[in-house]
Amino acid sequence: MSWQIKVPGSTANLGPGFDSIGLGLSLYLTLQATPQKEWEFVHQGEHVPADTTVENHLIYQIAKQVARHYDKELPGCHVVMTSELPLARGVGSSAAAIVAGIELANLLCNLKLTIQDKLNISSQIEGHPDNATASVLGGLTISSMTEDNIVDTIHVQNMDVAFVLFIPNVELKTAKARSVLPTQLERSYAVKASAAANMLAASLIARDYERIGRYMESDLFHEPFRAQLIPSYMEIRQAAKQAGAYGTALSGAGPTLISIIPPTLADEFVVSMQKQFPEHRIVLTTAAKKGSTITPL
Repeated sequence: MSWQIKVPGSTANLGPGFDSIGLGLSLYLTLQATPQKEWEFVHQGEHVPADTTVENHLIYQIAKQVARHYDKELPGCHVVMTSELPLARGVGSSAAAIVAGIELANLLCNLKLTIQDKLNISSQIEGHPDNATASVLGGLTISSMTEDNIVDTIHVQNMDVAFVLFIPNVELKTAKARSVLPTQLERSYAVKASAAANMLAASLIARDYERIGRYMESDLFHEPFRAQLIPSYMEIRQAAKQAGAYGTALSGAGPTLISIIPPTLADEFVVSMQKQFPEHRIVLTTAAKKGSTITPL
């Protein structure tokens, strides 16, 4: 028996939705898993880890951790892995790998995990629920997590817009991106920042795309501090707005930027942006209609 595990990537920290708003993208991490005596990973195509062993492979480590949590012995597996998610670029490659590892343990150990279990486990491992919930559920997720690692999510589907990623040829580790953030905010500043986040969440639920774009660009929690780490940050935001984007924000911790645009502008927008920013890879995508899926092969 073999299975295909397909997990969408994600954008998170959407504008001021810091560590809480995520969006599943139609770009996927895909595993073909076949039980066998020993563990083995076969990587195909680009965007997969290089020079990794079974023992330090993130998917194996997560699967083993989940199995151990449920007092199960993780059996061996042959895994063929492909990915459309560039590593350390802010499109949820690590969260997708975590969700894939949970799905793998669930299959191999017959854990019968619920959707809520997957949300809780993946968000606990990630440390915050934005990317993880988007990969588990697809679509747009607005989430919070308690101190007991219980995730509460409002799930919004059918976003009638397109998304364009500006992916530079540089990596940015999340730890470095977090190191530039302040540890405290003045109350008046925090009130203004949280008001923008509240308005973004409300606009997303209302599907008010003009407002979504405006509040995506109104973040005060992380973008002002991370902008210095992002290639062509202001130039891309300005050019995207002039070309008809509703708004542009960091994808995750960066260095990728993401624009939300009317679908009717998609083709000409991509051509225009690729001409203006030839050093970036411009990727047109949509919100993932489904989260992680398992298909018997």
